[in-house]
Amino acid sequence: MDKNLIVFGNAQSMKEIGDESVHLVVTSPPYFNAPFDYPDMFESYEEFLGIMRNVSREIMRVLKWGRVAALVVDDTLIKGKKYPVVADITKIFVEEGFRYRERIVWVKPEGYIRISRRSGVLLQNPYPMYYYPDNLQESILIFQKGEFDYKSIPEDIREASRIDLEEYQKNKWYLNVWYITNVLPTHNRLERGIAAFPEEIPYRLIKLFSYKGETVLDPFMGSGTTLKVAVELGRKAIGYEIDLELLDVIRKKLNIGQNSLLGNSNEFEIIVREDAKRLRSKLQEKVKQIKRVKKG
Repeated sequence: MDKNLIVFGNAQSMKEIGDESVHLVVTSPPYFNAPFDYPDMFESYEEFLGIMRNVSREIMRVLKWGRVAALVVDDTLIKGKKYPVVADITKIFVEEGFRYRERIVWVKPEGYIRISRRSGVLLQNPYPMYYYPDNLQESILIFQKGEFDYKSIPEDIREASRIDLEEYQKNKWYLNVWYITNVLPTHNRLERGIAAFPEEIPYRLIKLFSYKGETVLDPFMGSGTTLKVAVELGRKAIGYEIDLELLDVIRKKLNIGQNSLLGNSNEFEIIVREDAKRLRSKLQEKVKQIKRVKKG
């Protein structure tokens, strides 16, 4: 791809992208019906897994040989039932032909855990079998399409994309456990009501698994964090998002059509397909209802 592209539509079809034209995928799929983020978004767990399988097939098609897809995912607890999302997505990607390369554990600071009525810090019922721990981690699953040809990258591109070893060592990128502060749910943040991941995650992944000038894809774009970081790091960016209500947030985050003190706006082609939906308002209203019930 020689341009930045945003498509509002269902990522189960990424027809705007040619075969083997993407160098890296960095994304975080919607957490299956998570009560505080996506309540009742999917009719069933089977529907969710079916969507993930279809998207994995499209990723397999558009991803270049030897390249990597990184997904930030987590198991979901709904009404006392835990759904093994991490295991099931791993199974789907392996069945669709990807090589399971790595799992990185993203650990969040303990001070920022979401307040819940699970056992947490204070055990609500101090007896056996009542224990449900608060979750401080998510998984970053890394899948690879075949083997990478290291000799395929020109020397000048290799040098331009060199990883800063001081940063690598200082922030312990070499570990499979990354301690990164999550995006805090403050009332005035741009991504209010959106389950956005911190910029540090795509920053590391883009640095570690792509070269300058290459194309990074996010099939579940959300507020556009992956695309923002990709452009800042000298890569092309493509994003898919089904929720058209996020258009204004994405425009602001990516500085599209806006001039700033730091320079001109980023240039993105924006396509709105017929299969785009309006979801954010409905989801936020359901979240409010859930919170009211819990407070009661």
